[in-house]
Amino acid sequence: MFIAQASVLLNELAKSEPELHKSVMELASVWDTDDRKSAIERIWPKLKKVAIDYSVAEPAAAAGLVAVVPANFSWHDVGDFAAIAELQSQGRKGNLAVLGNAKVLADSSSGILVSDTDRLIALIGVEDIIVVDTPDALLVTTKEHAQRVKSLVDALKATGHSDVL
Repeated sequence: MFIAQASVLLNELAKSEPELHKSVMELASVWDTDDRKSAIERIWPKLKKVAIDYSVAEPAAAAGLVAVVPANFSWHDVGDFAAIAELQSQGRKGNLAVLGNAKVLADSSSGILVSDTDRLIALIGVEDIIVVDTPDALLVTTKEHAQRVKSLVDALKATGHSDVL
């Protein structure tokens, strides 16, 4: 968790990722206007995907601009579907977390299912599965391989299938 003035984070972003900073500032400039939606549609898909840790926090720490403050609170890094499934099942083994209005029949299955279609999804005897069902694409993986979704996204872009992202 980062607590800092926005100007500190933005200044570090400008130094480490100038093109990303420029795009973020362009979005910010139209955020409270009628142009927001079109700007997001135009800019967001082209933004470089980088972790704040690498692009901002580490350079800021190296420059002495941030400090670590010990604190006692729970924290979950919700960086992939496996983490979402863990939070949804509240740590209980064997649960299937269902997000959205999915029609699901599940027998002896665990993991997470995210759906925004009317299609019936049936699961039998699958553990730690991740199913993401959208009108134009279906993703099926396991919690073990959830971090590989980013490489799949890159492959889809490289093969001209950005329309399903």
